Amino acid sequence: MTVGWTQVALACLWGGLVAVERKAFLQAMLSRPLVAATFMGALLGDVGGGLSVGMLLELFYLGTANLGASLPENDTLAATGTAAAAATLTAATGAGSTPAIWSLAVLVFIGLGRVGRRLDRLLEGYSARLARVALASAEAGNLNRAMRQNLWGMWPHFVSYGAITGVCALAGYFLEPLMVALPHGLVRGLAWAYPAMASVAAAIAAQSSHAKRAPLYAGLAAAAVTVAVVLVQLQEQRP
Repeated sequence: MTVGWTQVALACLWGGLVAVERKAFLQAMLSRPLVAATFMGALLGDVGGGLSVGMLLELFYLGTANLGASLPENDTLAATGTAAAAATLTAATGAGSTPAIWSLAVLVFIGLGRVGRRLDRLLEGYSARLARVALASAEAGNLNRAMRQNLWGMWPHFVSYGAITGVCALAGYFLEPLMVALPHGLVRGLAWAYPAMASVAAAIAAQSSHAKRAPLYAGLAAAAVTVAVVLVQLQEQRP
C-alpha cells in the first residue's frame, strides 16, 4: 500500500478552507455538501465519487438548520471527510470509483457530522471571546489590530477541520485491505446499498420541506432516485 501524501495534503487544505468559509469568510455556499464533496473529489482525482457522495449527503442534510442555540450536525465535515476517504480508497484499490466504495465511505464516516458539531461548540467559545476583544480594539480606534484578531479567530477552524479531513483521506488508504478482503457478495450488497441510501436521503429532503403533501413528495423522490440509480447501474453492467 502506497500512501499519496500529496492527496492527504490537498484534503487537509480543502477541508480547512471550506470550514472557514462555512463560518467566517465569504459564505458563498462552497461548504454545502454537494459543492464541498465534488471539489474534494476533483482535487483528489475522483470527480464521480465526490459528486456521488456529495449528492447523497446534500439530500440527507438538506433539512438541517441552525435554530437559536441549537447547532446542526456539521454537514461540511461529513462531506469533505467522506469524499476524501472515498477518493483515496479508490486510488488505493486502483479499480475505479464504484458505488460499493461510496457506500463504505458513507457508512464509516457519516458520524463526522456529530464530531463536527461537538467541535463547533468547543470553538464557539474561543471565537466569541476573540470577537469581543476585536470589537474593543475597533472601538478604541485600532482597526488593524481588530482585523488581525478576527483573522486569527479563523485559524482554529482551518487547522482543526483540515486535520480531521486529512486523517479521513489517510484512512481511505488503510481501508483498501479491508475492501479487497470483502466477499464478492458483500461488495455487491454495498453497491446496492448506495441507491437505497440515496432514496432514503431523497425522502428525508422532501419530508423536511414541510410542504402540504410532503409524504407524497418524499415517496416520489425516493422512488425516482432509486429507479434512476438502478437504471444507471444496469446500463453500466451491459457488455
